[in-house]
Amino acid sequence: MSLIGQIWLKLFVVLMLAFVGSVAVHTDALRGTLQTQLRLKNADNATAIALVLSQQKGDAALMELVMSAQFDTGFYRRIRFVAADGEQRYLREAAPQPLDAPAWFERLLPIEAPAGVAQVSDGWRALGRVEVQSQDTFAHDELWYAVQHAGAAMAVVGLLAALAGALIVNRIRRPLELTVEQARSLERGEYVTVAEPSAPELRRLVRAMNSMVARLKLVFEGQATQVETLRRQANCDPLTGLSNRAHFMGQLGTVLQREDGSAEGGLVLLRVIDLAGLNRALGHDATDGLIRAISQALQAYTLRVKGCFVGRLNGSDFAMCLPVGGVAEETARALAEGLRAVLPAIGQQAAVAAGAVELQRGAPIAELMGMADLALARAEAQGAFAVATAGESGALVKLGEGGWRRRLHEALAEGRVGLVEYPVRARSGEMVHLECPLRVQIEPEGALEPAARWLPLAARARLTAMLDERALALALAAISADGQSRAVNLAVASLADSGFAARLRAQLLQAPRAARQVWLEVPEIAAAEHFELVRELGRQLRPVGARVGLEHAGERLGRIERLFELGLDYVKLDAAVTLGIGRDSTRAGFVTGVAAMLHSLSLQVIAEGVSDAADAEALWQCGVDAQTGPWVSGQSARRG
Repeated sequence: MSLIGQIWLKLFVVLMLAFVGSVAVHTDALRGTLQTQLRLKNADNATAIALVLSQQKGDAALMELVMSAQFDTGFYRRIRFVAADGEQRYLREAAPQPLDAPAWFERLLPIEAPAGVAQVSDGWRALGRVEVQSQDTFAHDELWYAVQHAGAAMAVVGLLAALAGALIVNRIRRPLELTVEQARSLERGEYVTVAEPSAPELRRLVRAMNSMVARLKLVFEGQATQVETLRRQANCDPLTGLSNRAHFMGQLGTVLQREDGSAEGGLVLLRVIDLAGLNRALGHDATDGLIRAISQALQAYTLRVKGCFVGRLNGSDFAMCLPVGGVAEETARALAEGLRAVLPAIGQQAAVAAGAVELQRGAPIAELMGMADLALARAEAQGAFAVATAGESGALVKLGEGGWRRRLHEALAEGRVGLVEYPVRARSGEMVHLECPLRVQIEPEGALEPAARWLPLAARARLTAMLDERALALALAAISADGQSRAVNLAVASLADSGFAARLRAQLLQAPRAARQVWLEVPEIAAAEHFELVRELGRQLRPVGARVGLEHAGERLGRIERLFELGLDYVKLDAAVTLGIGRDSTRAGFVTGVAAMLHSLSLQVIAEGVSDAADAEALWQCGVDAQTGPWVSGQSARRG
């Protein structure tokens, strides 16, 4: 129901209630008045007749004559005389007279008055009492006429009230209709204002609508100025002003195919590492400032080098096409180093990675972007401000992200995965465990590929959790077969899967004996950047017997706050930390300090990448508990 309809309904209900209520109150009051008058009349008539009867000195004939004369006047329904001894001496009753009022009205509103009673005496001698009850027909008729007159009067008043209500509703309807029409005008692109009504509520509504119309006028009057902006928005990234992906790809395709283009060139892809995390940590405005700083650094090349153009491919990825060949890697490294000096001022976690590839005229753009994506993925896997190149275009590169996802799914489905084993030994020569990285046979007839070839793109395709779960399954099966402890590497990207730790726990619970010989390790960067995820991993997996540790550690160990809360069992020091330690006392001192710190936390310390006997001996002197690497593998082979 419309608002006006609701107002009319409420007005009708109010008028009807007022009409019925007023008539009912008036009728009830008049009925009470008539009943009182009838009671008083009965009493007065009884007193008058008793006075006349008292003057008859007890003469029964005369007393009966007096009472009959009074009854015959027609105003009485009943006259009765009762002697002093209680004997009824006289009784006259008349039938009710016809009513003008309806019978239902009499039943609905009865008028009842008690009979009048008066004592009759002869001096001091009591003769009896007389009872008189008048006819009430006249009262009912009078009440009926009064109700009719009151109803007619109230109907006239109600009609006048309805007319007044109609005027008020029309006063309300008019501004409402104008407001509705104003809104419809806005839909049609017309901007009209209406006069403010006198009602305060409607005045506020109309004032708000008029204010909105005024603001919309200002907005749309600026459309002509925005036409040029819209043209730029179609081809440029709104935040940085660089070419957007579509425009950049169009420019790149033209460079590769046109006759007067360069025969060689270069393509550099730049990615902001963990842009979503930066946005949460730094805030939206600071992250926008970081993006602008990167775009300004890229635009500087376009000002210095003719034919160089840049673009923003998505939220975190930028691209730069160089018109000269042979300088892609050099340019990427210079750009990364320049940003290394700028970005930390915006945010300590801000970092980029760059991939570079040389391009040839006529090369398919899909193949070129596949090579650049692979280089960028490798650089991103290496860490902050890393640069990688992809110098050749092979079948794996040409697959692209969709192809990689499909081939990895196929390899998992067909079981074309396996673990390779590298020994980790204590100083006594005892086998601590076998380090077992996963390898995947991408091509059905090809070799098992190391993670360096497929892990970056698997992370982008969000397949690392599935691969890690398969690696754990293979390790548990191998442990069950030979009883040898094994370590499985877990990717950082897998930790972001909310159900990953629970699924690993379920796998371990299915093989409780083998679970006690499983070592699970995550990169140091995971503890530094995803502290809570690593801690939760330990909380879920250590109670079922698995050991949890860090690998490739050393650079950030001192900067991981609350390292003792991670719930670790061991730490593997990165080969970059241990390499050449036998000839570098400074580095040896650093490793000694790290080992002491970790031992104070009751953690085992294992050195990675040990390549010669001198380094091995120095590491034992530094206090490591076990070692792995080429030299250890060679020693194991000789023992075998």
